[in-house]
Amino acid sequence: MEDVETTARRFVAEVWNGRREESAYELVAAGCPGLGGTGPEAVLAWHRERWAAFPDLRYKLVDVVASDGRVALHWRAAGTQAGAFGPVPATGQVVSFSGAAFLRFDPQGRIADLWHCTELFQLLQQLGVEMLPPTV
Repeated sequence: MEDVETTARRFVAEVWNGRREESAYELVAAGCPGLGGTGPEAVLAWHRERWAAFPDLRYKLVDVVASDGRVALHWRAAGTQAGAFGPVPATGQVVSFSGAAFLRFDPQGRIADLWHCTELFQLLQQLGVEMLPPTV
């Protein structure tokens, strides 16, 4: 069995960047929460939404910390918005943003929990979204 850091790096290389969906079925546990469900298919649903909006999206790992069956990933991503991103229509804008992902592994070495934190404000600013504070 691979160590958790190797598996996490493989997940980023093969699923996030390589778009090898079959790897998600190998690396993600059936109970792992995802977009609207659990397991590899639900995890892939989240990524498919981003790939549709940013077809050339690529992630670079900045820092990786692994301990006791858990891995923290600090990453940077860049891509061109060629499709809708939520309510934001395609702009053709190249964006660069950062975030972190936190993975917990089950005893079989598969990803049992996956949590993302993305610099969404940074991304939306680059897409030209005007953000105004609420009026009181």
